[in-house]
Amino acid sequence: MPPNSLKLQNWTIEQLPGISAKHQQQLKQLNIFTTHDLLQTTRNQAARLQLAQQLNSHITHINKWAALAKLACLPSVGYQYCGLLLHAGISSPQQLALLPVAQLHAQLRRLQVKLMQRADLSPNTAMVAQWIAEAKHLCN
Repeated sequence: MPPNSLKLQNWTIEQLPGISAKHQQQLKQLNIFTTHDLLQTTRNQAARLQLAQQLNSHITHINKWAALAKLACLPSVGYQYCGLLLHAGISSPQQLALLPVAQLHAQLRRLQVKLMQRADLSPNTAMVAQWIAEAKHLCN
């Protein structure tokens, strides 16, 4: 991947999985409309704690949303697969960049079979390789 060729994605809050309509509304009241806004607002632990207090929500929700937003920034992951990666225990592009393709592919396949009883819903090896390549590019 040539330098600077990775265009990070920015999604609306509604597109991220796991954020309730109530929390979406509260985030919008704080001028948090996109994943970029969310990442700016949750840039460190103190900022995440402050947001949790403002929303009267548990910090684990804020940490989850921040992790989803970070993963969703990768173009090939997006909002479509960020939840799957987080559910598999991958919470950041840095962590994703360190994983071998075959290991992550097998892990995601097992997870899809366990959750959905369908291996065909699992991303293919080429897609997982693209995720890891983009994560490595982002982390360099």
